[in-house]
Amino acid sequence: MSKWKTTSLLLLLCILLILPYQGRRTQVNAEADTDSVQDLPKVEEKIGGVPSGLSTDSEVVKRESESISGRSLRAEAEKFQFQAEVSRLMDIIINSLYSNKDIFLRELISNASDALDKIRFLSLTDKEVLGEGENAKLEIQIKLDKEKKILSIRDRGIGMTKEDLIKNLGTIAKSGTSAFVEKMQTSGDLNLIGQFGVGFYSVYLVADYVEVISKHNDDKQYVWESKADGNFAISDDTWNEPLGRGTEIRLHLRDEAQEYLDEFKLKELVKRYSEFINFPIYLWSTKQVDEEVPADEEESTDDEDSSDSKPSEEEEEDTEKEETKTKKIQKTVHEWELLNDMKAIWLRSPKEVTEEEYAKFYHSLAKDFSEDKPMAWSHFNAEGDVEFKAVLFVPPKAPHDLYESYYNSKKSNLKLYVRRVFISDEFDELLPKYLNFLLGLVDSDTLPLNVSREMLQQHSSLKTIKKKLIRKALDMIRKLAEEDPDEANDGKKDSEESGEVDEKKGQYTKFWNEFGKSIKLGIIEDATNRNRLAKLLRFETSTSDGKLTSLDQYISRMKPGQKDILYITGASKEQLEKSPFLERLKKKNYEVIFFTDPVDEYLMQYLMDYEDKKFQNVSKEGLKLGKDSKDKELKESFKELTKWWKGALASENVDDVKVSNRLADSPCIVVTSKFGWSANMERIMQSQTLSDSNRQAYMRGKRVLEINPRHPIIKELRERVVKDPEEASVKQTAQLIYQTALMESGFTLSDPKDFASRIYSSVKSSLNIDPEATVEEEVEVEEAETEDTSKETESSPKTDEPEDLKDEL
Repeated sequence: MSKWKTTSLLLLLCILLILPYQGRRTQVNAEADTDSVQDLPKVEEKIGGVPSGLSTDSEVVKRESESISGRSLRAEAEKFQFQAEVSRLMDIIINSLYSNKDIFLRELISNASDALDKIRFLSLTDKEVLGEGENAKLEIQIKLDKEKKILSIRDRGIGMTKEDLIKNLGTIAKSGTSAFVEKMQTSGDLNLIGQFGVGFYSVYLVADYVEVISKHNDDKQYVWESKADGNFAISDDTWNEPLGRGTEIRLHLRDEAQEYLDEFKLKELVKRYSEFINFPIYLWSTKQVDEEVPADEEESTDDEDSSDSKPSEEEEEDTEKEETKTKKIQKTVHEWELLNDMKAIWLRSPKEVTEEEYAKFYHSLAKDFSEDKPMAWSHFNAEGDVEFKAVLFVPPKAPHDLYESYYNSKKSNLKLYVRRVFISDEFDELLPKYLNFLLGLVDSDTLPLNVSREMLQQHSSLKTIKKKLIRKALDMIRKLAEEDPDEANDGKKDSEESGEVDEKKGQYTKFWNEFGKSIKLGIIEDATNRNRLAKLLRFETSTSDGKLTSLDQYISRMKPGQKDILYITGASKEQLEKSPFLERLKKKNYEVIFFTDPVDEYLMQYLMDYEDKKFQNVSKEGLKLGKDSKDKELKESFKELTKWWKGALASENVDDVKVSNRLADSPCIVVTSKFGWSANMERIMQSQTLSDSNRQAYMRGKRVLEINPRHPIIKELRERVVKDPEEASVKQTAQLIYQTALMESGFTLSDPKDFASRIYSSVKSSLNIDPEATVEEEVEVEEAETEDTSKETESSPKTDEPEDLKDEL
């Protein structure tokens, strides 16, 4: 019995010793199990939460930093391969399509805008897809992390499922939105199309590692990641903050792309490329602000006399409370800053846009901060095979260098947008050179977005756009002329408001003074629209009293029986008014157009006729002023003189000598052949820096001397020739008359010395000086005496120099 008791006590003692150990072991295992469960992320609990109110576990931050620093795909992620060879992909994207790295932001914002367009379209039939709270805000957010060198672009668009991520981001030029448009083309809006493919890969211009975090309403939140090395990975997102809905793209910037961590740089890019995106674009910006805080008692005592702090509103209202002394401190504030506050007015109906809005939009587009309004604008929508919207402006002033590099400049003032995304302003084929003074933009829904400027220039739609833009631009300028009261034929124009008349008065004259040369260049370059451009021409005439005249107004004032439009070219209006070519025309009240711009000579080589009326240069052959019964008799009576004179001027390359029908007071003039250069054109060509003398000789028109049969000098010369055609003085007189007429007609003398000698000979004759008289020679003795005197003068200071030096000493 005692043995049994002893054994029982020992057994009981052993049990008591084992129980605490097992309890401690069970507790340890339970704690370990609890830790393992807590390590699992609970995504479902935070879906739909507000991002700003979320916190991140420290171990999650540690794992995330290790993943980023390694720049390698997560081990637990599902790996995929791109369907295209990556080396070829990057070669196409970087070397061919995207030579400008800045446009990566344009592409990402464009994709975000398309995703927002999609969800907005779907919400028209199902409002629940937008969700509530923050998810219902359709906006784009840009955020910087300068320490980690990360640039993030987030949208609350439609988002992507896992299948979308594989299909859209794993295949070159495959767009998730293209399938969306195909599905909705029967009842949807095709301008929601976007390409989340080639454009997306432009991110590798600035980043070496990219994460795409996306959440679709029909799927979980996933992370797509790639280094563009041929592979990408997709994994369930269990560590990032839940997006609720939409996509966030994180770019881990390269060392050479650190400039994109600058807030000012991003603001500039958004303003340039995405200013008119339909959705608000916000940047998480940092700024310093002054904040008033209660001052310490010691500081309050020290700064009592110099304190400038103002009492708050509550203290003003409650005078019973003691005034608390405050001080200002600098505080760093973070807030969302709206970057695209300018609305895309071209998307609205022209009837809904006010003049003030057009003026503000012009100043924003032109970066013009003056108070000058544009002269005119045209806002229109084009429909048909190619659909686009456009706004064109006529600036109030011409740039100072508008024509300096006319043919070499590649930049245009017309910006091309595709679905409200800026593409380029260097399209030579969008508007012709002569309209490069116009400002504006074109927003097309049919042009491809993600191709280079060179490829877009080959697009067939550009020809259609160009044709419509030219027509609208010319209509805008024509309307500017029609609304100008000064342009009305009767000098009157009815208007409901006198203020409107005063504002439009003289507008076309102002336009012509600023951009008239462009219209002339258009006539030279654009044969298709030559007649329409000719209607816009303005010029002064011999009877317009300094006012500008159009071709239509000139034709309406033509004399009965006048078949040609008469004009003359020269260096200035004052010179042309005194031209001998106009003498008889003025007496018969013919109106002659004055062309004084050098480009006018080239203009008239292309503008041959207008409204079945041919142009006639009054300084060239072919001028017809009606038949005169005495003309035939005069020609016959001066036949001997004209024949003799032509022979006398054989060395001057004079083609003919004729009796003139255009002279009244001058004895003679020199005209050129109809298709040769005029005197003014010869002057212009001779002043060219790289002029070719051989070509000038070929293009120089044949010269014809026309004489005035009613002038006494010509009559007397005829009598002298009849008496003695071989007399030297008669030949010299005839030569001098021709050279004088040559100068008066605007030509340059080939031998000015010869002309001067003939003038001096004529002066001798008028002063009854012997023609053989010579200039008196100087006496050599006087020169010698002068030399001796100069020598004495030079030597005299030398003799006096010692005395002077002595005096000074």
